[in-house]
Amino acid sequence: MNPWLTLIGVGEDGALSPAAAARLAQAALVVGGARHLDLIGPSQAQRLVWPSPLQDAFPAIMARAGERVCVLASGDPFFFGVGSLLAELAGDFESFPQPSAFSLAASRLGWALQDCALVSLHGRPLEAIIPHLQPKARVLALTWDGRTPGRLAMLLTQRGLGASRLTVLEAMGGPRERRASARAQDFDAEGIDALNTLALEVAGLGQRIPPRAPGLPDDWFESDGQITKREMRALTISSLAPRPGDVLWDVGAGSGSISVEWLLADPSLSAFAVEPHAERCARIRANALTLGVPRLHLVEGEAPQALSGLPAPDAVFIGGGVERVVAPCWAALKQGGRLVVNAVTVESQAALSDLSKRYGGELLQAQFARAAPVGRFRGFRAAMPVVQWRAVKP
Repeated sequence: MNPWLTLIGVGEDGALSPAAAARLAQAALVVGGARHLDLIGPSQAQRLVWPSPLQDAFPAIMARAGERVCVLASGDPFFFGVGSLLAELAGDFESFPQPSAFSLAASRLGWALQDCALVSLHGRPLEAIIPHLQPKARVLALTWDGRTPGRLAMLLTQRGLGASRLTVLEAMGGPRERRASARAQDFDAEGIDALNTLALEVAGLGQRIPPRAPGLPDDWFESDGQITKREMRALTISSLAPRPGDVLWDVGAGSGSISVEWLLADPSLSAFAVEPHAERCARIRANALTLGVPRLHLVEGEAPQALSGLPAPDAVFIGGGVERVVAPCWAALKQGGRLVVNAVTVESQAALSDLSKRYGGELLQAQFARAAPVGRFRGFRAAMPVVQWRAVKP
């Protein structure tokens, strides 16, 4: 017996496989965007146009469980599509995908899809593309509307990447298909179809494009001085040991530098920056956007009260108020989770010594020195030593 829920990929030509067409003919309910419903033509089934947000339609879909329901999506429903959300809800489903917009774009341009960065800007801040703007990178991006290409061209030009080539592929696979290409600094943003996919070839090094390794320059962050310095920050990210899908609590976030560098390590990571001071929260927001991680979750409030209701963390970094927040953070930390605290003052270092006896873990002292003028010569001036406590929850 066929599953009650069928996910059907639809291209711009409206063509369906015989199996997908057969499921549509049997359907009691068909759900999709207005464009998809027009492409498949008339049918006897009840029709439901996706609301905004589309999750508002899920109860109506689940209420028809046991009946024949077809959900239409662009290309592959499981590639930045609704497929995974509905599959998790329904349990019982089948899918008939078509080539995704990424596959179509790569085939039009002759690009190896596995060598491209694949990004969705649909419903997401444009700044999410910044970490992908690496030298010589090829990026394929789903867009929000016809204005996205022009906005991206402006961002590239402002970041010193105006020589990068943008190709806009409109309505691929249908009679309205069109393609246009230009350098970002010369890009004409007028008259672009709302249904478009962007292909980008990055040219140049750009300005403040985050590299793949942690340890961004301190002056890349807006800060009032409450920032984990570059070298210590790289060491701290290593100690926090981000793994795909992990959640970080950055307690007493200051400038948000730890959260930002954590998120840059992998697009699947999450971070909750907890900070009680409004002016620092504004800086955290600005830093997250500037460095391409707008998905950072900002929690304005005092720990430990502000920690209530947050997802359980896989890693915790405590930047202030150690004595009052270690216990609740440790209690919330998942098994195998990492807790990291850096201390500069003798008193806070003594507190870390006591905490390491209570919770276990290891203590590390780090000190960095930088060359500075000494008369006509140069010498190394040492920064204050930092003690780091790292503990892993059994």
